[in-house]
Amino acid sequence: MPLAFSAFRFWSPRRYLVALAVALGAALATGIPSDLINTPLFGRPVAITVWAYPVWIITSVLIGLLVAASLRGRGQAASGGVLTLIAVGCPVCNKPIVLLLGASGALEIWAPLQPVLGAVAVVFLGGALFIRLRGEVACRVPSVCHSIAS
Repeated sequence: MPLAFSAFRFWSPRRYLVALAVALGAALATGIPSDLINTPLFGRPVAITVWAYPVWIITSVLIGLLVAASLRGRGQAASGGVLTLIAVGCPVCNKPIVLLLGASGALEIWAPLQPVLGAVAVVFLGGALFIRLRGEVACRVPSVCHSIAS
């Protein structure tokens, strides 16, 4: 296990609760408009792809952990959330893409790029989390690091 992930040992229960709450919020914020969570609010004319659910779940967890790792992580978390929404969303429901490419272009050009965007979101969020956690472990004054981590 990389040294950075040993930072989780110093997390308080409150930080884990923050991570869980933010992860659930991110899951709702991306799952409802993309219709991964079936609600009467949104519909999806194109079937959900097999890779969309794992990308959605992984990025939601990473967003929660990133925000809990540092209050300054909100910018990366928000960027990762938007990227996730674009990746897992319906290709013909994305109005700017349909305006640029048309409905057939959205299906033929945009839809094949969405798994790549999903992978980029996972790598981006995972890398940001790794860097944040590595910073917690690399602190030279342990008592200061522990108080920051709480």
